Amino acid sequence: MKYAVSACLVGINCKYNGKNNRNESLLAFLKDQDYITICPEVTGGLPTPRACSEIFQNQVINTEGKDVTKEFYLGAQREIKRILEEKVDIVLLQPRSPSCGCGKIYDGTFSKILVDGDGVFVKMCKNMGIQVQNYDEFLKNLK
Repeated sequence: MKYAVSACLVGINCKYNGKNNRNESLLAFLKDQDYITICPEVTGGLPTPRACSEIFQNQVINTEGKDVTKEFYLGAQREIKRILEEKVDIVLLQPRSPSCGCGKIYDGTFSKILVDGDGVFVKMCKNMGIQVQNYDEFLKNLK
């Protein structure tokens, strides 16, 4: 099996706030696995750190009111190309993200309210038939 993993989950400081979501349980699993790291937001040209973004009415808007939809789609397209080239079997992602959120994302009001939905990258992956899963659900199913 080959995996693609949200870069923030392995400790790469690529989150909007310049930090990461390093997960020791996931790193322990990945220790003997073949994987690549991905970050559609950075790959799409957004800086780290950057203003927090959420999806609102099919657009990605940041806390400064700027529409960053183009960057999100560009990064998603580039990472999907890599995933296909690398022959990745499953993509393990950070939950709730406007890029990588799978099943639940923030509602676009920056009020920490979760709604049903997928991030830009996840939607594109699903449309391409690429298997995606939140890393926490994946680890729970391993047990």
